[in-house]
Amino acid sequence: MRRFILSLLGAAALAVAAIAILPSLISSDWVRSELGRQLSAATGSSIAFNGPVNLSAFPYLAVVAEDVTLSAEAEGITAEFAEVSGSVALSSLWSDRLHIKQIALDRPVIVLEEKAADEAASTADRGNETGSGDPLPALVAFLERSAIESVSITSGTFIRRSAEDPEEVVSDVELTLSAPDVDDAFSLSASARVGERSYETSFTISTLRSLLERQPADVTLTAEADPAPAPGLTNFEASGQVTLNANGSYQIRGGEVEAGEQAFSLNALFVPGERARFLVDLEADRLDLTPFMDVAPETSRTEAPAADTAKPANLQFLAGFDADMSINAAALTLGEISASDVSFSAALKDGELAAELGHLEIDAGSLAANVATDVTADEPAFRGRLASKGLDIAKLSALAGQTVPLSGALTIDAGFAFRGLDGEAIRKTVDLAGTIGLRDAAYTLPGIADETMREVKAKKITARIESLAKPLRVAGRLQWRNKPVDVDLQIPAVDTILAGNLSAEGIPLKLQVKMPDANLSLDGKAALAGTYAGKLGFSTADLSAFLAGLGQSGAESIGPLAFNGHVDAGATGVSFQEASISVNSVEGAGSGSVEFTTPLKIMTALNFDELDLAQLAGAQSPALQAKAATGAEPADVPLDLSALRSIDATIKVNAKKLGYGKVFAGPVATSLVVSDGVASLTLPEAPFYGGHVVASLRADSSQSEPSIALKTSISGASAAPLLTDMAGFKHLEGSLKAEFDVTGAGGTSGALAKSLQGNANVGFSDGAIRGIDIANVYNNLVSLMTSGFKQDESKATTFTELGASFAIEGGVARTEDLKLVGPLIRMTGNGAADLAQSTLNFRLEPRLVASLKGQGAEISTDGIGVPVVVEGSFAAPRIYPDLSDLLKNPDAALAKLKDFGLPIDKLPIGDLLNEDGAGAAVKDLLGGTLDKALKDKAFKQEEQQLSIEEIIGGDPAPKPDEAPVEIPTNEEAAKADAPTEQPANGTEVPSEEADGPMEGFFKQLLR
Repeated sequence: MRRFILSLLGAAALAVAAIAILPSLISSDWVRSELGRQLSAATGSSIAFNGPVNLSAFPYLAVVAEDVTLSAEAEGITAEFAEVSGSVALSSLWSDRLHIKQIALDRPVIVLEEKAADEAASTADRGNETGSGDPLPALVAFLERSAIESVSITSGTFIRRSAEDPEEVVSDVELTLSAPDVDDAFSLSASARVGERSYETSFTISTLRSLLERQPADVTLTAEADPAPAPGLTNFEASGQVTLNANGSYQIRGGEVEAGEQAFSLNALFVPGERARFLVDLEADRLDLTPFMDVAPETSRTEAPAADTAKPANLQFLAGFDADMSINAAALTLGEISASDVSFSAALKDGELAAELGHLEIDAGSLAANVATDVTADEPAFRGRLASKGLDIAKLSALAGQTVPLSGALTIDAGFAFRGLDGEAIRKTVDLAGTIGLRDAAYTLPGIADETMREVKAKKITARIESLAKPLRVAGRLQWRNKPVDVDLQIPAVDTILAGNLSAEGIPLKLQVKMPDANLSLDGKAALAGTYAGKLGFSTADLSAFLAGLGQSGAESIGPLAFNGHVDAGATGVSFQEASISVNSVEGAGSGSVEFTTPLKIMTALNFDELDLAQLAGAQSPALQAKAATGAEPADVPLDLSALRSIDATIKVNAKKLGYGKVFAGPVATSLVVSDGVASLTLPEAPFYGGHVVASLRADSSQSEPSIALKTSISGASAAPLLTDMAGFKHLEGSLKAEFDVTGAGGTSGALAKSLQGNANVGFSDGAIRGIDIANVYNNLVSLMTSGFKQDESKATTFTELGASFAIEGGVARTEDLKLVGPLIRMTGNGAADLAQSTLNFRLEPRLVASLKGQGAEISTDGIGVPVVVEGSFAAPRIYPDLSDLLKNPDAALAKLKDFGLPIDKLPIGDLLNEDGAGAAVKDLLGGTLDKALKDKAFKQEEQQLSIEEIIGGDPAPKPDEAPVEIPTNEEAAKADAPTEQPANGTEVPSEEADGPMEGFFKQLLR
């Protein structure tokens, strides 16, 4: 370009010389060729005059040439001029000073072809031989011998072409240069259009001679752009004094720069040469960057280049020189952010740009940063670091116009990198690595009134960023409710830092929270508005204790709780899918939803391997286990079903086993429906202990007192395992068929149990009563009377049928029609079962068949009946024969004993009746065993072995922890108190006052 300028100056000088000599020539062709030859030789370029050349001598020596071309191959420059005109004063003919009146270039098209790197280097080497690369000294030297009133370019076009880049065009070039004298002002004004933007600039130097004499010269520069690149860059003005130093550099002192409404003081140094160098110091009292950050006006859509051909913005215009810059501002403003004591510096050397923000003090704290890039790259890449020892979070959020429920200090020490100059390119390529921390922070949980519950504190917590392509990890220990909470949070840094609207789009996250009494995990997407979608895991060893720590209640029966599944939660409801749920160690899986309406609407479908309703209700909860360990009786706890009024629910249940405690049926498919305060559960026919069961349960909270209703039908179930699992009752075997219809109401569990009423029908077939063989009792009465009765689980009374119907009232089930039919015995009976106290009291009346060894006609046991008593708790009842009726009719008893083959002929009855010494024979027969039985009575009671006294008395003392159930009046026993039929063989009937022979016999035995 330097050579091109020199060529133009030389061409102008030769044109003026030609004006002086060419009028004397006759041939215009010769004029064109000679003028072209002379100018080409002088400039080192190829200049051709292809059109007419007109000359004139008055009033000025002038030449007008059309269609002029110029080619400077060494510079890669070609030019075409529609018209070139010039004129000089006539005085130039006799003076040694050239006075140029005008040089005008009309509609020039100048093309600059960029060369390859090796050609450019060769050209630069040749250029270095001619000078320093500074055109001003040559211009000044020329102007010392010349005066230029006007040099102008009209409607010019400059084109830059490159094999690598699209063509760049500067059009509508208008330029005017004036240098009348070396002692006068030098001025240059120009305008041009680049794309859709127009530029205007002007440049003046007060006197060129001052520069030549190394004295200060006043310089002014103005520039305007329309439309402006940014509102803050609508105009640019600079002024100051420039001095040419001895080393050829230019020094600017006391300069002032105005960009928009911003003012700077300027001191600068320009060192021309092979690689020019600038040193600039700018200082400002106040610097407002807000206008410079606004988006530039949109360019014309109709003429905008296509996206695939547009070249990204770059900094290559900075590649041709070196520079050092420093900017210091006492105050800086960017939007709502105010800063003070701002220190910024930048260095550009060999295409490498390094900038540093040494200090930036804002209300929230201080920042420091640095950045570096290669300006020669087509798309520059920036790398730098940002650091702060502490920014006040509350003040920082206020500066951003936001309010956050977080306080404390934010620390930053992070490196960053990005590529490109426009926002979209930066967003796509930016990366970050380092740490962001919180110090002495406190976060206020929303929606919690209790101050002790809503504040979460952190002494120090750190977020580590390896890369924006990797999750940002936040780890540390918090304090909540004066308890430690370990937090490990991973957030995709790109979505978090670069997302435009986190409150709407949500933040992908992974969260692990470990507390002393619970654990929480999230793996999904959460939004600040309170929505969450993703995996959720929660577990606690004791939910009731955890909620109590939160000041909540209502889950006293729930101990261990765990949930894992996919959750979609929002302001109106929550749903879950593929979830596993464990409540009190009852494990299930399924999906469901909850809508936050009034009443709460719940829809779920859950699958269980084993659903134990007792365990689910908290039978194994820590509270109940602790109570059991102390031996305390089950508490009469309040029965509150009011929660049923606040929900509408349909809960579908599929269970391989469903039951209560140890009693299970299954597989079962059923539904629990809750509506209008009533919960209904229907159990369709399901396998049940080798048989089947059908049941329905209804719990009603719509009235003042909660109530329940249960209907059950059982067929073909195996009685022994069922009764063992249900009540620990191990004394019945057989196939069970039963029907129950029970209702009850009460405000407490005890009141409900005591209010139970309804009816039941129970039947057993092909079974046995364990613990006693009634036929064997009759077969061994003598042994029984001498050694007592011991309940033996290996003994059994078999039967083909056993049944009874029960009327349930006040929690007690009573029967009067118990009936047993067996191969050796028949029985009837009555009694009661207290469902609230879990106790039994039954009396069975047996009748034997003719042979104890097989089926036969019944033998009447009137007068020597041996009833069987079943009493005590469900889990440990006592089953024993009652011999007290033997005393009520001793004559009949004697006959029956004989019928049974007992050795009564060997007994000295007379001695017994007279009660004299002959009774010793009986004692010899039975005494030893009887005495031993009487002495060991206490020990035998503990073994459930009854002495003869207990057997005859029929009223053994209950154990301390057992309260016998009231037995209904036994009418048959009452009738036995009256005289019975006359005994055979003319035996007299004893009076009421006198003891009969058998009564005396038993009394003698008891002595």
